Amino acid sequence: MHLHETPVLEAIRERRSIRRFTNEPVTREELAAILEAGRWAPSGLNNQPWRFLVIARDDPRREKLAGCTKYARIVRASAACVCVFLEKASMYSEMKDHQGAGACIQNMLLAAHALGLGAVWLGQIVNDQPAALSALGLSESEFELQAVIALGHPDQKGDSTRKPLSELMLEDY
Repeated sequence: MHLHETPVLEAIRERRSIRRFTNEPVTREELAAILEAGRWAPSGLNNQPWRFLVIARDDPRREKLAGCTKYARIVRASAACVCVFLEKASMYSEMKDHQGAGACIQNMLLAAHALGLGAVWLGQIVNDQPAALSALGLSESEFELQAVIALGHPDQKGDSTRKPLSELMLEDY
């Protein structure tokens, strides 16, 4: 096996942001596998400050959530949205906890891809914390929304490019 052919490295390379979905539902087992992947992300001092809320297609909060982002059509088209928060009482370092949340979100995106599902990390929705948390019936004093992951069965092929590694390196290695 070549180094670049491991399943994890392939998933990292092949995962794409998917913004269009079929009407096919996502199963509870698929959602559980995605949430488990997030649960196993690294965090500073292993504090695991993330909290999850799944908004299913028939959830009355879904339309309120869609109203909090310019990407409302993606929220509406998804089979489910996984809202990822930091629980403020469980945080110990703002920078490290935000980094951990990013790792948690990436784990879930990779899990969705591994299951043959499509997903996209919606970040713009976090710009108005009061509106987003209110739409979900949550308290600003308790939670900080990190992202909404819209997911479902893909109805498009993803596409992306990356800069060459040489452009990203500060020094040759």
